[in-house]
Amino acid sequence: MISDLKRVIDQVSREKGVEQDVLIGALEEAVKVAARKKFGPDYDLEVNYNEELGEVEAFEFKEVVEEVTNEHLQISLEEAHDIDPESELGDSLGIKMDTDAFGRIAAQSAKQVIMQRLKEAERDMVYEDFKDRRGEILNGIVQRFDRGAIIVNVGRAEAELPQKEQIPREAYRQGDRIRAFILEVKQFSRGPQIILSRTHPNFLASLFENEVPEISEGIVQIVQVAREPGSRAKIAVASKDQDVDPVGACVGMKGRRVQAVVQELRGEKIDIVTWDPDAAKFICNALAPADITRVIVDEDGRSMEVVVPDDQLSLAIGKRGQNVRLASRLTGWRLDVVGETNYNTALKDGYRSLLDLEGIGEKRATDLYEADFKSVGDVAGASVDDLLAVKGMTATKAETLIDEAIRYVKERRDAETSETPMQEAAGEEPEGSLAEDAEKSPESEPSETDGETVPQASADHEEAETAPGTESSETPQVEDAPEEDDRESETLKTADE
Repeated sequence: MISDLKRVIDQVSREKGVEQDVLIGALEEAVKVAARKKFGPDYDLEVNYNEELGEVEAFEFKEVVEEVTNEHLQISLEEAHDIDPESELGDSLGIKMDTDAFGRIAAQSAKQVIMQRLKEAERDMVYEDFKDRRGEILNGIVQRFDRGAIIVNVGRAEAELPQKEQIPREAYRQGDRIRAFILEVKQFSRGPQIILSRTHPNFLASLFENEVPEISEGIVQIVQVAREPGSRAKIAVASKDQDVDPVGACVGMKGRRVQAVVQELRGEKIDIVTWDPDAAKFICNALAPADITRVIVDEDGRSMEVVVPDDQLSLAIGKRGQNVRLASRLTGWRLDVVGETNYNTALKDGYRSLLDLEGIGEKRATDLYEADFKSVGDVAGASVDDLLAVKGMTATKAETLIDEAIRYVKERRDAETSETPMQEAAGEEPEGSLAEDAEKSPESEPSETDGETVPQASADHEEAETAPGTESSETPQVEDAPEEDDRESETLKTADE
């Protein structure tokens, strides 16, 4: 016959999911605490759970002696023989205690111990259950709100969705269902803390993994994700099977797969682009749908200058620079997007500034240009060793040329400084000013090139989980540049390449 205590242990173990050994240990400790409460700390007590009888037994141990000096820890030989006739001097005799005599206060202490151990066991189980589930998508129900955070019921635990991890303009009510990404699981003395996120880039990747079988099977790989939560995202995908189109797999039949993700993110726009090991081609894909005329790669500075047709400039930059900013994060490269007209004008002005240097003719200016010194500013910032790469250049000529370039740049800067106060005093808007450029292209940022303002949009990559490699390097062609027989042709690479 199963005792009541054993039945209760089985029931609580099933309901709470706590191991029976943990419950029995809690019971033994609780009875021991109750016995200490009843008899004090001077007794040698031991508590065990008797599985056959289904009860917790408490024993006090006493040493068998001839003369008793401590009645709490010693017993005379005569009294020991009454309990166990085979007792001898020096034996430790265990005497079973009546647990019913512990009293109400001791029972209350035992109850507190049991409840405390049960809570600790539940906390440990929750932590063990969630600690290896980081990166998974979790379904839950909005339970309450706490200082901007959403407390989500995820079964036998509560998770927190902090305000900074919530998608802007998303609103939830108590009882709503919510899906989120397990960002972190921490263990505290008061219990485990599960942190959720709906803004993390991996949340978007996990949603695609759930919707696209080719991703979960490993045929299509998500290489990189860049998000501005609630607004727009870009995701770069690649396929290990040349017969499988990675973009088409993510879009799905009639766009059903990507629409399921968009619906979960409450309308966040998603651009799916093909990842390419060639950084220049990857940039062209990332800036789609804008057409790219040419890409100039600076490997050392890990930046690219992207030239687009004038009518495609706004499309490439995007609303408030969002398209180029996301493309920069996606690729891990700093991007400067300029229109063709401004780009060619800057190149021509830079080349003409080289001709302004004393002692520089068209032949020398062309050699400097081909050696990637596009303007006087480039020469002024170069070292003698840098200029020695120019055809026919000597160390003496390089020093003279650098001094001349520095003097030229200083004179131009001084001239501009002196002209600006005169224009302001006359109430005129200076030519090529930021305000004028802003009116022409509100979304572009100005940059200085050889003292002249050239509108352009730039984006510094802020984060890059993986950086694609690139081996390409391109040089733009200069219109109206003088032709020389021994001049090497410049390498052009357009977006179509």
